[in-house]
Amino acid sequence: MTKFLYNRVSRRALKEQLQHSSEPRVTISFYRYVTLHNPRFFRDHFYGLLSEVGVLGRIYVAREGINAQISVPETQFEAYKAAMDSISFLQGIRLNIAIDDDGKSFFALIIKVREKIVADGIDDPAFDPSQFGEHLKAEAFNALTDHPDTILVDMRNHYESEVGHFEGAITPEVATFREELPYVADLLADAKDKNIVMYCTGGIRCEKASAYMRYRGFTNVFQLEGGIIEYARQVKAQGLRNKFVGKNFVFDERLGERISDKVIAQCHQCGAPCDDHTNCANEYCHILFLQCPACQARYEGCCSDTCRDFRHLPEEQRKEQAKTAVFNGSKFGKGVYKAFRKQDNHSILST
Repeated sequence: MTKFLYNRVSRRALKEQLQHSSEPRVTISFYRYVTLHNPRFFRDHFYGLLSEVGVLGRIYVAREGINAQISVPETQFEAYKAAMDSISFLQGIRLNIAIDDDGKSFFALIIKVREKIVADGIDDPAFDPSQFGEHLKAEAFNALTDHPDTILVDMRNHYESEVGHFEGAITPEVATFREELPYVADLLADAKDKNIVMYCTGGIRCEKASAYMRYRGFTNVFQLEGGIIEYARQVKAQGLRNKFVGKNFVFDERLGERISDKVIAQCHQCGAPCDDHTNCANEYCHILFLQCPACQARYEGCCSDTCRDFRHLPEEQRKEQAKTAVFNGSKFGKGVYKAFRKQDNHSILST
């Protein structure tokens, strides 16, 4: 019997199937920088292992390693760990387990081979990602970031830090990690002898970012071990002070997990307190933005009157207009939501 190493069911059917499922699942993320000489071979082998134990999620494989966000059936958790342990470089790997989780984070298993597991824009062969900074657990992180000479940097994109970040952190208004790396190094060029502490969602971006900072001449570079996800778990388990305010953006169907009760962001349409991300319901726009319940009802899940009205057009008319229309999602990137809020909702679509 042929074993298929990809999904053969439609996205819509898979999503509906998951929503109606009562099977308890655990959401996990992990990464490992390791040299893979044949990423395609590893991808197919790994797909076979995970599909046998019911894993869903999104995984990137490259010559530099593996980056995974997945969900595992609770009943298959031990079988999943056994599958991981069958691969030498994944034995005993740290698993970042989601805090605020209903198990409906992913609806398909997708494993892609990429050039890099984290796109960084670095092409200098002298750069060594293994020369990363010192890892800090939650308690040590709290202590070091309390020090007045410590500089704390959020290595995530603006749309992530907008809804939640650590107290006192620098939160660059950038849309991509490759944009942020040189930006942060240049911003802190006069602070190369200070303590530089970096954090991200699960640790993978900081692993590379801390190595990049050392490559750029910074001497005291640290990173939050396991990122925000592991920090939240340790804070709760050890009764530590939680220095993270707001919500942690996550790259799955949930789009966020609550770390503290404080809401620090605003609806992009009316300005009301809101930290709930959504994608514009107009499939030709699909921009990721913040929308409160009142605006969700008014705009029917869309980012504007224009996108809402566009969705009401007959399908053939939508297809024809979409060939020349420029939607909001095409005009504004994920790092400039402040500009989006200033736009006239009636003029976002042009032809």
